[in-house]
Amino acid sequence: MLYDALLLLAILFLAAAILLPFNAGEAVTNKYIIYPYYLGISFIFYGWFWTHSGQTTGLKAWKLKVLTLDKQPLSWSQAALRFATALLSWLPLGLGFLWMFVDKDHYSLHDRLSKTAIFNQTS
Repeated sequence: MLYDALLLLAILFLAAAILLPFNAGEAVTNKYIIYPYYLGISFIFYGWFWTHSGQTTGLKAWKLKVLTLDKQPLSWSQAALRFATALLSWLPLGLGFLWMFVDKDHYSLHDRLSKTAIFNQTS
């Protein structure tokens, strides 16, 4: 997650810079504009990787891949569901991620809800 967070942060900085000319060179501070904008950029970032190769930079480094439970590539709608449910997994202090320690298949809560999972690239 750290690898992906660093790359996403760089992309979000670039996305913020793109808005500067549209706001007289000032940073956009209106939370009703900037939060959905950053959320959309983040979804495009993850969605693109998940639907095209199944691997973000971090997953590629660890030879892991996000696939459907029947080991097929994700569609954009599955990527959207995974992204939305992963956001929900963070809300209660990351409990959705900790769910994997009690799940019989070791899936996180957002894996269960989106019917996706992270697999070894070799399996």
